[in-house]
Amino acid sequence: MSQILDNDESDVLKDLRKGKHTAFARIYDSYWKKMLLIAWNHTRDESLAEDIVHEVFLKLWDNRENYLITHIEGFLATAIKYAVFNYHRKEKNRLILVETQYEVEQIQDGEKELDRLFLEEYIRDVVEQMPDKCKIVFKYSREDGLKNSEIAALLNISEKGVEANLTRAIKILKTRMNKDGLYVLVSSYLLDSIL
Repeated sequence: MSQILDNDESDVLKDLRKGKHTAFARIYDSYWKKMLLIAWNHTRDESLAEDIVHEVFLKLWDNRENYLITHIEGFLATAIKYAVFNYHRKEKNRLILVETQYEVEQIQDGEKELDRLFLEEYIRDVVEQMPDKCKIVFKYSREDGLKNSEIAALLNISEKGVEANLTRAIKILKTRMNKDGLYVLVSSYLLDSIL
């Protein structure tokens, strides 16, 4: 079955959460080639791409009861990209360890920093797709560190308007991250430090 799931996606996801192997098989058959292409595009290594796709599907099965997936293709694509990112991060850290012989604790802090940078890049992409007013308010608040009163003065709107746009922006961001599976894939300490 090479057909992408459409109308019955929510039923298949429900069956997956219940542990039905047929649901997992349908998802795998429908998406493995597309996910392999995504992994290959990011790695340019066929064997590595296959390993990453295999790992993502194994995690999907192992964590099927914990994931809140609403769009399987988006979730899988994000999981593949995140797995590629983690692979490259670990490889870079191995090189750093060999070259500088840092302690493990220092390397782990470096991994947290790379996670933070990945998440910041992801958030920037989502913010760029927001309605203009939400985008501007979010950037002034989170990137420039302005207070709501300062943003209100700059944009000539009320502080309540600033709060409403900021709340909307954060809701858009959280919804997108949940849809893409990043709430599950990224540790909560990173989200708290950025949001």
